[in-house]
Amino acid sequence: MAVKKETKKKKTLVEGGEGCVYIQATANNTLVTLTDKYGNALAQSSAGALGNRGAKKSTPFVAQQVVETALKNASNFGVSKVGILVKGAGGGREAAIRAVGTAGLQILYIKDVSPIPHNGCRPPKARRL
Repeated sequence: MAVKKETKKKKTLVEGGEGCVYIQATANNTLVTLTDKYGNALAQSSAGALGNRGAKKSTPFVAQQVVETALKNASNFGVSKVGILVKGAGGGREAAIRAVGTAGLQILYIKDVSPIPHNGCRPPKARRL
């Protein structure tokens, strides 16, 4: 019985040249994903994928390198205008945003999408002595 081979669809040029850069800057790592305007991922990179380990992964310098790597991987998709969505409060947050600007892309907007607790967790019940 013949086994049907699954082929991957080749990613093509982005229409309109618009996309989104998702930056997740946590206390331990920095993740960057470049998508088209429909949310289809074009390229991604992380501090761990670049070979950094431990506390180095959350530094601003490594965050800049992560953004440069992700944008270099996506350079052949024709993205020229991007919106930036930042999540988390890590050390590489500001450096990653600056790196997108220095890469030559036109920034349409910068939006913070960090999750915010509305009322927090339920407190523990009062101790009885």
